[in-house]
Amino acid sequence: MTPGEEIDNLIASAPDWRGDMLAHLRATILATDPAIVETWKWMGSPVWELGGIICVGNIHKNKAKLTFMDGAALADPDHLFNAELAGNKRRAIDFFEGDSTPPEALQALIRSAIELIQARQKK
Repeated sequence: MTPGEEIDNLIASAPDWRGDMLAHLRATILATDPAIVETWKWMGSPVWELGGIICVGNIHKNKAKLTFMDGAALADPDHLFNAELAGNKRRAIDFFEGDSTPPEALQALIRSAIELIQARQKK
């Protein structure tokens, strides 16, 4: 199965708001940059990459989640990060039923993550 098919199956496994949310997040991520690649890692998690890991998505019991691997190094002017705030590497966004995030704000965060990855590659 391809990573895209694995992600499709994960979304279908939660036929409620969590699957819808992950599908929406996925579409927003992929619309940010056509070079973003979907992969499937860590015992069943969708991962979006562009020269390195941008973020990992998943569905939990009462939320959908995006974890940015280098989130602590990213500016968050729209205050999207609301989880894993104490760590020195990752930051996450927990999405609960009824939550909405402006796609532009999420795409700006994704672009920042891509820029950070690309800057590290140039060193």
